[in-house]
Amino acid sequence: MNSTDYIGFDVHKKTISYCIKHMDGSIQEEGIIEASRPGLRDWLAQHQQSWIGAMEATLFTGWIYDELKPHAAALKVAHPAMLKAIGASKKKNDQVDAEKIADLLRCDLLPECYMAPTEIRELRRMLRYRNMIVGEAVRMKNKIADLLMETGTIYNKKRLHAEGYFGELLESLEEVPESVIQLLKLSRGALEMFRSVERQVRRRLRHDRRLKERVELLKTIPGVGEVVALTWVLEVGEVNRFSSIANAVSYCGLCSAQRSSAGKDQRGPISKQRNRHLQTMLIEAAKLAPRWNVQLAAVHEHELKRGNRNRATLAVARKLVAYLMAVDRSGKPFQLKVAAQMA
Repeated sequence: MNSTDYIGFDVHKKTISYCIKHMDGSIQEEGIIEASRPGLRDWLAQHQQSWIGAMEATLFTGWIYDELKPHAAALKVAHPAMLKAIGASKKKNDQVDAEKIADLLRCDLLPECYMAPTEIRELRRMLRYRNMIVGEAVRMKNKIADLLMETGTIYNKKRLHAEGYFGELLESLEEVPESVIQLLKLSRGALEMFRSVERQVRRRLRHDRRLKERVELLKTIPGVGEVVALTWVLEVGEVNRFSSIANAVSYCGLCSAQRSSAGKDQRGPISKQRNRHLQTMLIEAAKLAPRWNVQLAAVHEHELKRGNRNRATLAVARKLVAYLMAVDRSGKPFQLKVAAQMA
């Protein structure tokens, strides 16, 4: 191959289809690689010269990207939702998809998406695992309450998941089937396991030297806690990749989809093209942040007067994005404007 050759990879769980094209669009080589590290290394051993490659973002992209990156002159990852040439194709198979990716790369039309550094992706995986564990813990709490309600048991809702109260409740249960008592014990054991795992994962992230400084700076923003700061750092990666606050707000899924044609501009609901992990965390934070941040409280109150509570929450979340970007870019602690004027 020469330096002007382009390779499109269509990655799957077991196989990787590839297509190598010259600058003029002619196909030099097509084939299938076993989706394993030894298979990729064997293929790379046969393609020693410089090449430029691209692949679609999937669940399997990360490790394949890490394996190919050191051997490529450039390696890009395409946004799957933007690959209209593949989705709208009449004839669609792995080999055709690889060829189309190579063509988009060759014509500089590939809708490239951000690929975070390997160390950030590793830590992000841990954070998302932590979020999944928290969700399972909540479901387990709800199941414990369901079991008690099914048997007509009276309990204190606020104290139900406290260790001491739950033990006393189990001992005082009467006219409750033995099967329900066993399920309650199993559910409680699972809940304690989830809590233990969540604490371990968060402790690991909290003490990581690559995150500690950025997280501590972001926590100086009133209303931003450890989990919100960790989510921002790991989901955003490099904050300088956003050219404006509007781009960051769009990435977080805090703006509506726009439909404009023939002079008519329509706005729909919140766009589904977003980082859902960051969107969920920011919206949840926006519901509580006004309690600790006077500026966010003012934003919430202003929007609330217009009669829409959801709009007020979104406005606070957008303001949070602006604060997070400002602190993360400057590397300086957050300061309220009022305090700055008084000084």
